[in-house]
Amino acid sequence: MAESQEASVAGDPAAGKPGSAAAGKPESAARTGLGQGPGRLLVMVYGVFTVAAASRSIYQLIAQYQEAPLAYILSAVSAAVYAFITVSLVRGGEGARKAAFVCCAAELVGVLTVGTWTLADPSAFPDQTVWSDYGMGYLFIPIFLPVTGLMWLRKARRG
Repeated sequence: MAESQEASVAGDPAAGKPGSAAAGKPESAARTGLGQGPGRLLVMVYGVFTVAAASRSIYQLIAQYQEAPLAYILSAVSAAVYAFITVSLVRGGEGARKAAFVCCAAELVGVLTVGTWTLADPSAFPDQTVWSDYGMGYLFIPIFLPVTGLMWLRKARRG
């Protein structure tokens, strides 16, 4: 068994160096810990919002589509954004951090756009979306979540 470990790291110049992935740590431990520390709370909240937005939008798209298709499609989009950010935070690494940063920025633009649109023209949305009225139906968490995510991801870049 020792021979197979030696063979697997023989071509790795970082093999055996402290803190390297080849020094006995799994590859995932060498990645940036986006979901560690305060990031765990973000993972949890994004995970809950993924389930909440997805289950609500799936039901509404199936059972009530004709009533407010735009609202239900926007809720499904928000669920997809939440899911992508959750996976990126769990996955870690610089590529995932950059992707999550772009998604959080897009989420913030979406919340601000839909929130303003629902206030300016309530008739455009016969039913609420996750982002309606800046997330009022969800205790305004949808407006604070991307801001918090962007701050965490920016800090993680420096760390």
